[in-house]
Amino acid sequence: MESTLTSTNYNFPGQTAIYKGKVRDVYNINNEKIVLIASDRISAFDAVLPKGIPYKGQILTAIAAKFLKETKDLVPNWLEATPDPNVAVGKFCEPFKVEMVIRGYLAGHAWREYKTGKRIICGVEIPDGMKQNDKFPTPIITPATKAEDGDHDEDISREDIIAQGIVSKEDYEQLEKYTRALFQRGTEIAAKQELILVDTKYEFGKADGTIYLIDEIHTPDSSRYFYADGYQERQDKNEQQKQLSKEFVREWLIENGFQGLEGQTIPHIPDEFVNTVTERYTELYEKITGEKFMRADNSNLEKRIEENVTDYLK
Repeated sequence: MESTLTSTNYNFPGQTAIYKGKVRDVYNINNEKIVLIASDRISAFDAVLPKGIPYKGQILTAIAAKFLKETKDLVPNWLEATPDPNVAVGKFCEPFKVEMVIRGYLAGHAWREYKTGKRIICGVEIPDGMKQNDKFPTPIITPATKAEDGDHDEDISREDIIAQGIVSKEDYEQLEKYTRALFQRGTEIAAKQELILVDTKYEFGKADGTIYLIDEIHTPDSSRYFYADGYQERQDKNEQQKQLSKEFVREWLIENGFQGLEGQTIPHIPDEFVNTVTERYTELYEKITGEKFMRADNSNLEKRIEENVTDYLK
């Protein structure tokens, strides 16, 4: 097996705090910059799986950096540089405690809710008579609250976000505008690569009164893609869509008795499945960017990152 980055514990120049998320480790540099290290950890159903996925962090960083650059005309974003294949550095922002989830199709979590009989998700009414992976008449925004412990996000409506003061009405309306504009751009970029951007999530923060897009964008961890070729035929025949996303990991876990529910144990993950996940992430990178993925030298990952980030911060 290739080496993987599953934990970090650096002490960079000017470092004042560390936050460790499910996948990313976030280093605060003097409340001015953020060093975002994409590990090779993989999460599903709000649980971090016990094995890392080789090159996953590099793939996430490369995709996010590319699309942050390709959408900065729509919304200011936090990114300043990528000094290492696994690292992005940018502006420190105070994050909004909501994730802006936008869905063009009835898939994933929305479908799992819909098939239980729910017709209102996050305050948004969904028509009767839809089937899995059908396209919505108009993309819907289904926000989720960011849990304090980083372990669990919960659906919430626009009305509750504003009523509870989680985000001001003025800021929330701007977040919605940015979310729709970014999703439209992502849809257009995907279409050029013969893909469908099914759903995705965006995170935003604020610095000096300005709202910035933060974290990642249009990666397989935050987004779901279908192949456009054959989409309608598969729908008409009630067949599963051919997709590029992390959903296949969730499906594998469900088949092996894990869905993040109380009392359930994460199953043993064989090396063959780990290799399959790397291949799927590589495929998505190449398909969505139209570029060949070049694997970085991972022989001494931790040292490489430390040296590259320290040199940049100097």
